[in-house]
Amino acid sequence: MRGDAPARMLDCQIPAWTSVRDLPRAHGEPLGQGRIRVAPEDFQVEEILGFEPDGEGDHLLLWVRKTSANTEWVARKLAGLLQVPSSTIGYAGLKDRHAITLQWFSVPRPRQGESDWTRLESLGIQVLAEHPHRRKLKRGALAGNRFRLLIRDFSPSAPLLERRLGLIRDCGVPDYFGEQRFGHDDGNLRRAHDLLTGQAGRVSRHERGLWLSAARSQIFNELLAERVRLGNWDQPIPGDCLQLDGSHSYFLAEDIDDALTARAAAMDLHPSGPLWGEGELATRGEIRHLESALAARFSPWPTGLSRLGMRQERRSLRLQARDLVGAQSDAGLRLELTLPAGAYATAVLREILVWA
Repeated sequence: MRGDAPARMLDCQIPAWTSVRDLPRAHGEPLGQGRIRVAPEDFQVEEILGFEPDGEGDHLLLWVRKTSANTEWVARKLAGLLQVPSSTIGYAGLKDRHAITLQWFSVPRPRQGESDWTRLESLGIQVLAEHPHRRKLKRGALAGNRFRLLIRDFSPSAPLLERRLGLIRDCGVPDYFGEQRFGHDDGNLRRAHDLLTGQAGRVSRHERGLWLSAARSQIFNELLAERVRLGNWDQPIPGDCLQLDGSHSYFLAEDIDDALTARAAAMDLHPSGPLWGEGELATRGEIRHLESALAARFSPWPTGLSRLGMRQERRSLRLQARDLVGAQSDAGLRLELTLPAGAYATAVLREILVWA
């Protein structure tokens, strides 16, 4: 918390929010209903590291295949095997438990011989490769993720499916945060409200980060949903902040000319929305008014996010699904796609189907 003054207890009614399943879609009604994550192998994710291992140094980068295990749990098991604090284990992204994931971890390089990674295999953890590296792996140090998905009991007509996949390839999808960001039954949002109104008591650093991230992710989702309803979620508007594709960099576009419109149509530029925190909104005009008015519906969350030290950031409103292919089989629909770091595969799936 910034400053010396304690958080003031606020008697505020919890804001009403839209659940992820009820957010508007960009490409029409779903093509049907199916089942996802029936088995871990139905949801396979492979991290794409944004750099090459150094080949030397005091750390090891481990290429790990984990099954039905979440990232933090695996980090603790690696720390236990090496008898080092969990804080010395690094990873670039959090991955779902209900999946098979190929993921990078960094660990302090053992000073006495090699570690017996096979002791972890009974826990669903396989170390496939290790590379010396100079630094601990930092969160976010990814270029993206490759997904291989199986949707069971889903068999739309081939022409409808190919038309929908074509729309997604050509136009992208709304870059919503997925349900896992908000916890079971949106519990992270209720806990965030208590934290932001000074009613949560003492919480761990991990819980604090999780809940604050959920609150500003919900504000982002609501803003994006409004722009989907307005039909301009993928089109630059005067006063927008436009984000460069594949980058966190953005610039203010007070006027929209043909060149910017063409770059947005080619998905080289994307409109962005606020990840709320301390600092001024970077947008201007009509868009700034829209963002401010929507955030006001979630009072006192925006003020609390600033008070607790979250920094104003931007996130693309549009998600580009690269290398998207779909093939129907007896088991169901198989999809392959590549997404940038921080994006949710379910944001793409919800434009195709609903699932149990």
